Amino acid sequence: MPVRRLDQLLAARGCGSRKDAAALIKAGAVRVNGNAAHGGDQKIDTEKDSVTLRGEPVALEDYVYYLLHKPLGVISASRDPKAATVLDLLPEPWRRRGLFPAGRLDKESTGLLLLTNDGALAHALLSPRRHVAKTYVATLAAAATPADAAAFAAGMHLPPADGHPPEDCQPAKLIPLPGNRAEVTLREGKYHQIRRMFAQRGNEVLALHRTAMGSLRLEDELQPGQCRPLTAAEVAGLKGVQAAGGMF
Repeated sequence: MPVRRLDQLLAARGCGSRKDAAALIKAGAVRVNGNAAHGGDQKIDTEKDSVTLRGEPVALEDYVYYLLHKPLGVISASRDPKAATVLDLLPEPWRRRGLFPAGRLDKESTGLLLLTNDGALAHALLSPRRHVAKTYVATLAAAATPADAAAFAAGMHLPPADGHPPEDCQPAKLIPLPGNRAEVTLREGKYHQIRRMFAQRGNEVLALHRTAMGSLRLEDELQPGQCRPLTAAEVAGLKGVQAAGGMF
């Protein structure tokens, strides 16, 4: 069974040095299986035990997966000296070295974002060859039309933008929704792709919200800025992308 010292585990999970972990334990901030931890040398079975820091669960696995409801104004990066990042929204016990957003949402966009330290899975999800679907709801300046849906389905050519070269887009699915909104499903993730696609159609995206990525769905109960660990079933569903070569 995988066993680790409690102070080593806490330090590896970004809670400071082993000395810092010992201080947290001494202060009564750490509990193991609901009981106050008794020392840094306490042995933890990472498959069976539970550890909390100030009431928040500490992830014991080597790889972790969090679903975040990204709010406006936060950048999709691991760190930034001037701006708040999506990792700043995580509870302290969930932070660890190597954690990063798998795919990005620009500062003005909201919705589903996967945070993980599993580089192989992130690569599979983001690889253009995997064709993993990403679904968004766009709020538009004008209602989307059947002609827009046909143009998206045919694939579009985008002119240069902000230093990015002209690009050809794969076919995408557009479903007009009430209230000048539209659901868009892509199999790729080019620079500001949805905003540029609607601009090509003479429309403007006023707000953009990601609701799904592959088999992951952002539930209504998760409020902006909130996050949660993925369930075992959700992780298995994402790992199916690696085995099956993608989904759309």
